[in-house]
Amino acid sequence: GASKGEGLGNQFLANIREVDAIAHVVRCFESGDITHVAGKVDPIADIETIETELMLADLDSLEKRVDSLEKKAKGNDKEAKEQLELVNRALVLLREGKPARLVERKPEEERAFRMLGLMTSKPVLYVCNVDEGSAGNGNDYSRQVQARAKEEGAVAVVISAQIEAEIALLSKEEREE
Repeated sequence: GASKGEGLGNQFLANIREVDAIAHVVRCFESGDITHVAGKVDPIADIETIETELMLADLDSLEKRVDSLEKKAKGNDKEAKEQLELVNRALVLLREGKPARLVERKPEEERAFRMLGLMTSKPVLYVCNVDEGSAGNGNDYSRQVQARAKEEGAVAVVISAQIEAEIALLSKEEREE
């Protein structure tokens, strides 16, 4: 519900607008001690939930700009015409449920595209948080995330936050060892 201002809503989206890239830290482990908001571990569904919220927010943002840009473009504002073209290309993808980072653009359009401030245009890194035993080679969940990342041209890495937390508690000498 973030795109509608629910939960952390606008604060959540405002924080994401300020970053250069998005790292999705995705739960890829089973644990009876840690409940999941949906009642089951499904990293792809978790990714899709966040992506959908970001796409809805981008869609809303762009739709609010169209009328103004169309008026300026009719008045022979060259920059508005170029921006309207980019907005329309992004809207097509977003309406199809695809992120704005997939908008095809020419190198000379990059600056104008970045100025749109679309959250789904940012590069993505998937961080698969696995159990200790899967830290070396991942697991079925992390492989699902890696396959999705590959389809998108993104990167996925496997970590065990539990191991990282334990290492952080060690002394400097023990950490180096």
